[in-house]
Amino acid sequence: MNVKVDERGYYGKFGGAFIPEMLYPNIEELRENYEAITADEAFKTQFDQLLKDFVGRPTPLYLAERLSEKYGVKLYLKREDLCHTGAHKINNTIGQILLAQRLGKQKIIAETGAGQHGVATATVCALMGVECIIYMGALDMERQRPNVERMRILGAEVRAAESGSKTLKDATNEAMRHWINHPTDTHYIIGSVVGPHPYPEMVARFQSVISAEMKEQLLEKEGKTNPDYVIACVGGGSNAAGAFYHYYEENAVQLVAVEAAGLGNHTGKSAATTTLGKPGVLHGSKTLLMQTPDGQVTEPYSISAGLDYPGIGPVHAHLHDTGRATFYSVTDEEAMKAGIELSRMEGIIPAIETAHAFAALKQMSFQPEQIAIINLSGRGDKDLETYIKWGKY
Repeated sequence: MNVKVDERGYYGKFGGAFIPEMLYPNIEELRENYEAITADEAFKTQFDQLLKDFVGRPTPLYLAERLSEKYGVKLYLKREDLCHTGAHKINNTIGQILLAQRLGKQKIIAETGAGQHGVATATVCALMGVECIIYMGALDMERQRPNVERMRILGAEVRAAESGSKTLKDATNEAMRHWINHPTDTHYIIGSVVGPHPYPEMVARFQSVISAEMKEQLLEKEGKTNPDYVIACVGGGSNAAGAFYHYYEENAVQLVAVEAAGLGNHTGKSAATTTLGKPGVLHGSKTLLMQTPDGQVTEPYSISAGLDYPGIGPVHAHLHDTGRATFYSVTDEEAMKAGIELSRMEGIIPAIETAHAFAALKQMSFQPEQIAIINLSGRGDKDLETYIKWGKY
């Protein structure tokens, strides 16, 4: 099945670049230059070298034997939690800081929800000696305090978004406003496969190293490149896009995306976009959005700061629309229990975002000879306070 983006930035009926006139020069500069820059051999060499020596790639593909026995499937974990900074986000920020340098930008802005993208952005800005401003929802700053302090230690300025629900959507709004007012010297490092074209495809391409490694590692371990399932959590969806990227055309591989149902999909406290959403435009692209009947974006909710976004990336909207991916949603309680189960059975405390992917195992049925890979997108250090408050372990 074709999941390629077209020249206008669309995946099927989703995508595009819906932007104010003042942002047009920024987006056009990116669109006209990013493919040539990222195809340049010097860029690729520097990107690969930093992924290897700074990030610590390739990340392991680990056979989780106890969970495999419990769920009746050969379950591998792609260990993105072992990346420098603790999550997959660093793959994309390395790519974008190199791109920004080649575009002559002296300043970087970014948005962050759980704080992992903010930390990854602050990290690469420190590495390259670039000024960095991170926008973060005031509520997320409270529940992800360790990541806020990590960003500050790395030299970034963290600005609170006080509007709306004071979460990721609002941080993104503030970052977009900043970029409109500083178009010439600033590059906006978007952290997920959202925003106007070319961001969704660009971020997915930088994250595609995940599935490229999966194929090589599975060939070494199992004698074949394709598992039966690839499973990942989805908010905006960059870790899922990276895990799915090299399997889009492999129709025998079932792609499984797991969204946050919060307190339940019928409680008004959920972030399960594919269940509750309909087509609309947010942050520069047409995608599936949670919204009121008259088109106002509704406030999402999840215990995980990285999944409470009211939409999904346009590539995931397309995967849902065409049936290429299967979407599940799991509640806060189910995710927290799955995080504890992974901790107890495999000795890995996951980010709460990632725990949602593991919770989907209870909704799925497998054959013993099948192989599933879960993208273990982040580690749980940042979420210890949330685990402690939840307390059921």
